[in-house]
Amino acid sequence: MPSESILRDVLIRVDPTALDEACQQGNQAYASDDASLAVDGKTMRNAKNEQGEPTHIPSVVGHETGICHTRKKSAHCP
Repeated sequence: MPSESILRDVLIRVDPTALDEACQQGNQAYASDDASLAVDGKTMRNAKNEQGEPTHIPSVVGHETGICHTRKKSAHCP
């Protein structure tokens, strides 16, 4: 889990308007019945692809509906 200082350092580098627009677009695309989404993710230990990159499993769950809108394995985490 990243520390508070790491999260703060990352968030101050992000354009708040662009982040807000991206979150709104994601909500419209995945969860029009939900007012908000919970985003979570895990990195699987010792699960690497051919390039040696770890496997990441992100997920997005709607607060009101409780529906998991995305659950996808990804070798590259930007």
